[in-house]
Amino acid sequence: MVQSSLSPQHRVYAGFFIYAAILGAIFPRLGDLQLQMAISEGTLGMALMGGALGTQISLMFSGPLLEQIGYRRALMLCIPLLGVAEVAATMAPNPTLFFISLVGAGLAIGALEIMINLEADRTEHLVGRRIMNRSHAFWSFGFFAAGITSFVVVPFGIDPTTHLWGMTAVTTGAMYLVFRNFNPAPARVSEEGDRPKFVRPTGPILMIVAFTLSAMLLEGAGADWSVIFMRDTHDLAPSVNTLAFAIGALTQAVTRYFADRLVDSYGAIRVARTLIAVLGVGVLAVTFSVDGYMALLGFGLLGMGSSALFPLAMSAAAQRTDRPAATNVAALAQLSFITFLVAPPLLGLVAEHLGIRMSFGICIPMVVVSWFTVYSLDPEYRKK
Repeated sequence: MVQSSLSPQHRVYAGFFIYAAILGAIFPRLGDLQLQMAISEGTLGMALMGGALGTQISLMFSGPLLEQIGYRRALMLCIPLLGVAEVAATMAPNPTLFFISLVGAGLAIGALEIMINLEADRTEHLVGRRIMNRSHAFWSFGFFAAGITSFVVVPFGIDPTTHLWGMTAVTTGAMYLVFRNFNPAPARVSEEGDRPKFVRPTGPILMIVAFTLSAMLLEGAGADWSVIFMRDTHDLAPSVNTLAFAIGALTQAVTRYFADRLVDSYGAIRVARTLIAVLGVGVLAVTFSVDGYMALLGFGLLGMGSSALFPLAMSAAAQRTDRPAATNVAALAQLSFITFLVAPPLLGLVAEHLGIRMSFGICIPMVVVSWFTVYSLDPEYRKK
């Protein structure tokens, strides 16, 4: 049996990979779907808000339902539901039905986010060593797999609907093989039973949120708009355009995989400053790219630069002593995740009115903000 050969942490890594592979499958095809519906970048961006809406609803209200259904059964259901919702989005004749389909996808995304991150946290406690950064590395590897799959299928003229049906079938089968005998890791004794739906952020937490904004915004922008950027600004083959998504995911995955070791060797502040610098060079390379290959390099740097900034911020929030760690982490996660979900689709309005280059260029000031708020990761700052 496949299940018996997997250690708890490897099962978690597989879950992150499979989830990201089906979630990321639709992003390289957004340019095709835009042309299929004959809509502008601004309209596409507003339609993409359906995913953000569904995810937020699910994050706020699905917890008790997941406990009732059971995580193993819920995992088996949510992967195919996410895939089917994305298939429905590829078949939508207009942005309204596209929006509604993505609300359904978002409901599955929120439930999956709760389950796999909670399982990663519990497994980390069970095995006695950190696995969260490496878990998110496998999430990025899943995105890379989705991007490479698009690179392979696009030259054969495979339409987005057929492509997404195939990805749904493969990921559903993989999830069944990995989790068919799954029993969740034991709950931490310190887990809270009832948390408010929204946790009020303190001033220091808001400063950490400001530090994360550039990474969250540019990671989301790369997922939503990288392929469309390549199509609209550079004369390359459609399959090569999909590499913008895949390359960013790959560099992000590799950096995340080694992030814990780098932080242990050089410290959080030094690693964060290096990543912010890489992120800044990446957004400049994309915004002012003179050819497609310079843009691809820029997207690779965006993936690397955005890789570990949010995990570093989560660690900083957890180590503050003014409130319980879970409360500070929840406050940071809620605000930063809203940015990740809502802001990148709104960049479609910027692209429509100011050009697709400016949808990335407008993020440059946020990189500067991250540079000057990196002190929020400092141990002394956490004591204030």
